[in-house]
Amino acid sequence: MPYAPADAHVSFTLHPDHHPGVLATTSGPTSDAARSHLHDLGFRSTGPDTMVLARIDREEPYYADRAANELTRFGFTVDIAPALQEEIDTEWTWADYPMPWCTPEEIRQVSADAQRIHDDIASGRLAIHLHANDGHTTVAVGTYATGVRRHVHLHGEDHLRQVSLTFQDEAEALAEFHSQYTVAVRPGPASLTGPEQIVRQALCGKTAPMTHTPLATPPMVAGPGEHEEFLGHLFDSKPQWSKYRTWSDETTIASHESLTVRAEFDHEARHRTDIAWTIAEYDGPVGERLWRATITADTPVPFIRAIIDHLDDPPSAGTTEPHVPLHEAGWASASHPARTTWRAPDRTLTFEHQPHAVGDRWTVFGGDDANRPAWSIRLSLGAPQDLLAQLTSIAADATSPPPSTSRRSSPLPRLPVPLPQRHSRSR
Repeated sequence: MPYAPADAHVSFTLHPDHHPGVLATTSGPTSDAARSHLHDLGFRSTGPDTMVLARIDREEPYYADRAANELTRFGFTVDIAPALQEEIDTEWTWADYPMPWCTPEEIRQVSADAQRIHDDIASGRLAIHLHANDGHTTVAVGTYATGVRRHVHLHGEDHLRQVSLTFQDEAEALAEFHSQYTVAVRPGPASLTGPEQIVRQALCGKTAPMTHTPLATPPMVAGPGEHEEFLGHLFDSKPQWSKYRTWSDETTIASHESLTVRAEFDHEARHRTDIAWTIAEYDGPVGERLWRATITADTPVPFIRAIIDHLDDPPSAGTTEPHVPLHEAGWASASHPARTTWRAPDRTLTFEHQPHAVGDRWTVFGGDDANRPAWSIRLSLGAPQDLLAQLTSIAADATSPPPSTSRRSSPLPRLPVPLPQRHSRSR
C-alpha cells in the first residue's frame, strides 16, 4: 500500500527525567504519518508534537535506533541527539542475569516478550485475577480478553516476566494457582515495581498520580571534573603519593611510598559504566594482590577519598561490621541465596554482598537499578572490614534525613576548587 509523502522531521533525544527513555519530536506537513509509525514502534503521545518511548527493559536507545532507521527508510528526515547516539553506541549487559546461557539476542527477546506482557496488562488486554510471592519473585494468574492463549500463569517481574503455563479454562487456571501458592495468594495484581512506576510516570507525564511506593529520588553523582580535582588534590596534599603517567597520557598512576598500594585513574572515563579508578593493595612491594576496587566515572568523590585515606593510613584494628551503619540508618535488607542487599530508604543507594563471589564480593551503587547503575564501586574478596564499614557509614550518612533543628551541609561535599570544563568524547 502506498505511503503518504514523507514530508516530516523527527528528532530523537534522551528523556530529561527518565533515563534512558527517549523523546521524539515531530514537525512538518506529514508529521501525523510519522507519529503513526512511531506509535507502531512503541512510542506513546505526551503532547501535540512529542512522543515518548519508555520500557521496563531499559532498552529504549536500541529501539529508538530501530525506529530512526525505519523512519529514514520511509523517507522521513531524522536526527538523533549526540547524548542519545552515545547510548545507542554503548554496549552493556545485565549484571548477574539469571539466565546466563542466553546470548545477547536471546536476552533481548526475553525482554521483548516481557515488555509485551507488561503492555497487555497496562492496556487492560490482560486482566490479572490473583498474585503471590513464591519466595523469590512475583507470580500471577490472568486472562486475555481475546486470543487463543486465554488464561495464563505468569512468573517474574519487569524484564524477566514470562508466561509459565496456559489454560483453556479459567476455573482450572485459578484452581491450579491456589493449589501451588496456597496461603501466599492475594487478590488482584501486585503493586507496581519501581521500573513499572517510572515507566508509567514517563508515559503519563510528570504529574501522573502515583498510587504505590514513591519513585526514587535522583542518585547522587560526581560533578564534571571532580575526579580530576581530587587526583590533583591528592598529589598536592599527600607527598607520600607519587605521580606517574603512562605512555599514552590517558592514565595516571598514583603509587604510595610503601610500594604496597597503587591507584590508576583513567582520564578518558566519561560514561557511567566506564571504570575511572582501579585501586589495589598488595602484601609487599613485589607481593601478591590482597584486594582490588574498581570505581566508575560518576561515583561521588567522598567514597574514593575514603578508600585512598584507608590505604594511606589504615587503622590498627578492625571496626564494626559493614552492615551495622546501614541498619542504624534504616536501610532495608533482603537476603537471597547468592547475595544480601541493603537499600537506602530513598532508594538512591544500594550496598550488596555476594558471599560466594571473588571479583565483586562487595558492591556499592547509585540509583535503583543494579543492572544499569548511575555509578558503582566494586570490591573483591579480601577488602578490609574497616574500609567496608567506612564506605557504608558514608552511604548511610548520605541518605539520612537532616536534623530538624538545624541546616546541615551535603553529606557528600565537593572539593572547594574551581571545576575544569568537561570535554565530550565520541564512543
